[in-house]
Amino acid sequence: MHIVHTIAELRQHLSGFRRPAFVPTMGNLHDGHIALVRQAKPLGDVTVSSIFVNRLQFAPHEDFDSYPRTLDADAQRLQEAGCNVLFAPRERELYPEPQTYKVHPATDLGDILEGHFRPGFFIGVSTVVLKLFSCVYAGMPSGVAAFGKKDYQQVMVVRRMVGQFALPIEILAGETQRADDGLALSSRNGYLSAAERIEAVELSRALRALGDAALSASPGDLPALEAQAMQALARRGWKPDYLTVRRRTDLLPPAETVTAGSVVVLGAAKLGNTRLIDNLEI
Repeated sequence: MHIVHTIAELRQHLSGFRRPAFVPTMGNLHDGHIALVRQAKPLGDVTVSSIFVNRLQFAPHEDFDSYPRTLDADAQRLQEAGCNVLFAPRERELYPEPQTYKVHPATDLGDILEGHFRPGFFIGVSTVVLKLFSCVYAGMPSGVAAFGKKDYQQVMVVRRMVGQFALPIEILAGETQRADDGLALSSRNGYLSAAERIEAVELSRALRALGDAALSASPGDLPALEAQAMQALARRGWKPDYLTVRRRTDLLPPAETVTAGSVVVLGAAKLGNTRLIDNLEI
């Protein structure tokens, strides 16, 4: 596996290929990231991953400075998974000057749920993803990029961006990888204490219970069911931002009776000092 730190080196290593399979990450890799690499690899003629902790998607009070950086261990895992090229740029390589040109997703998707509780988050995500795409796919006739469904809204934002800019990139949405008890794998799980790690699975359980309760419910019933789910989690010591039932097509509230296959249940809540997100397609 080649490890490169500049855009010029990356493009040099990719110059003989026509369809990169790309997995962008912020590092501190877990089995979910590795599953994406393995899923994407057969779909391209070279497998590329990036590790870059993107300042643009962190608010001033969030954990940019403390976000785990584990490049050596990550590189070893990527090599074992069959990755061919690791792009690990320094910040001044991707942002040699202030990034004043930014991608603003449509507000109907980018400013709800995560975008509401983390203002500007999807502007930072979209901007860095577009920039990484320009580094990896320059001159390429096609490509595939893999993102995990744990970040459900992020996948939708990126997919819309690719469509609107007519980029020749297929977006692969990999299934959420979970621990044996059902907790969604996340780099931020490492922040949890031993007791919090045991409790953390309650978020996925709350989403499952909300989804079961929502089936066959009318739209008018959903706000009460969502409020009850948040209250139940809060009684366990969580600080929930949202637990909600949304249409899979656009993440807006259902306009008709909820049926299986049409909705996703999404949640975000803080346990101690750690904010966790999860979702379940019902």
